[in-house]
Amino acid sequence: MSFNGHMRSRRKVVFFAAAALTIGGALGVAAAATVHLHTGPWPMASIREAVHSGSEDTRGYSRVVKAVLPAVVNISSSRIAKDEMSGMRGQPSMDPFFRQFFGDEGSRRFNIPKERREKSLGSGVIVSPEGYVLTNNHVVDHATEITVTLRDKREMKAEVVGTDPRTDIAVLKIEGTNFPYVTLGDSSKVQVGDIALAIGDPFGVGQTLTSGIVSAMGRGNLGIEEVEDFIQTDAPINPGNSGGALIDDEGHLIGINTAIISGNSGGNQGIGFAVPVNLARHVMDQILKNGKVERAYLGILPQDVTPAMAKAFGTKDTEGAVVSDITADSPAAHSDLKQGDIILTVNGKMIGDANQLRLQIGMLSPGSTVNLNVLRDGNPQQVAVKLGDFPSKEDRASLKRNDPDSSLEGVSVENLTPETAREMKLAPETKGVVVSELDPSSHAAEAGLHPGDVIQQVNRQPVKNVQDFDHAMASAKKDSPTLLLVSREGSTLFVAV
Repeated sequence: MSFNGHMRSRRKVVFFAAAALTIGGALGVAAAATVHLHTGPWPMASIREAVHSGSEDTRGYSRVVKAVLPAVVNISSSRIAKDEMSGMRGQPSMDPFFRQFFGDEGSRRFNIPKERREKSLGSGVIVSPEGYVLTNNHVVDHATEITVTLRDKREMKAEVVGTDPRTDIAVLKIEGTNFPYVTLGDSSKVQVGDIALAIGDPFGVGQTLTSGIVSAMGRGNLGIEEVEDFIQTDAPINPGNSGGALIDDEGHLIGINTAIISGNSGGNQGIGFAVPVNLARHVMDQILKNGKVERAYLGILPQDVTPAMAKAFGTKDTEGAVVSDITADSPAAHSDLKQGDIILTVNGKMIGDANQLRLQIGMLSPGSTVNLNVLRDGNPQQVAVKLGDFPSKEDRASLKRNDPDSSLEGVSVENLTPETAREMKLAPETKGVVVSELDPSSHAAEAGLHPGDVIQQVNRQPVKNVQDFDHAMASAKKDSPTLLLVSREGSTLFVAV
């Protein structure tokens, strides 16, 4: 199943707000604040023993749940939405079918409103006695009014302290003291097979609890959020549970429930995702300290190392992330990092794939120096890079994922002329050959090569024209993948065919 851009017709990603608001939004700004987070064990240190002791007064996870339920809240938010069918001169407009009978005057005759109020229901988790609440950004995005309802039925207005659309985390504040709150766990210690309990307050009817296990860790590249490191669980999660708590069998918060994959019914299919509490805590700490989330920036487009690509690079290991492109005037561009380097560790921490590299870099501070262990032409290298500030979305490129494997039959290329480069809006100095024809059933097409791609290297050898391309292909080993460096829509990426 592909999550990049669209879902297949019978499955979809569902965010758990009862009425969906647009995903995204600006960062909130707040002065630095002090928040007391409880990250140690609960005062009742014998919870685990009580849960598993089989004593008459304890059944299942009731004692754990009773300790957590008061900290899980219902969140009701509303916003003013403008009529999407607005007409000329600021007037609201009718459906085109009715406009042919009534004209634009019909908008005024039928009193079609220019704006309407949209409401959203979700859940949240109180994480400090001062009343700080963690929830999802999409629950409160662009909200003009937010109401938090506690388990004892108290209703309180909440203010948005700050949001981070990239992780879909928001921090709210309700006025008061001595609120019940949940203990923050350590999601880095969560393992597949651990007990997972999902708690939310959907539709304002009261808390609901479902149980399951942790199905997977480190889920990414799903196309749900920009920054993805999800805990996957089969604990059923219902509509309205966005922002609710995912806890372990000791009552520690391990994640913020965010989305599910469902069929056409929109119901639970046993595949739910939660933002790990360590990531949510990092976001909250940044918001409380700086008023926004500050992320470090390396300035590369990383790519997973597939088995075919590893063979082409002369290594047997598929761990790490290959540097497929380096952004001009970025921290990486001012370092010794090279295109084609395979990054293996970040400050000594192993890197499994491109998504893990993005997460590791994003958790660091702008201005800090990161030490990278890279594999270059089969030889280990140490590279130090001083990181910059993460740029705005408009300043960044995207990398499409490929799953390459086999040969270049069915590919036709032609010289990249100045006229062609101009038509393709390429830089005048761009060199290479253009893929003019591509058999859609070929191995190259399956590998991700596209018509219009500009091939700039073949097996790390520069290609300036068709003659260079033919010579490089003649030298390629038939029993090994062919590694191409292609330019596509202003970015470069490796394709192993």
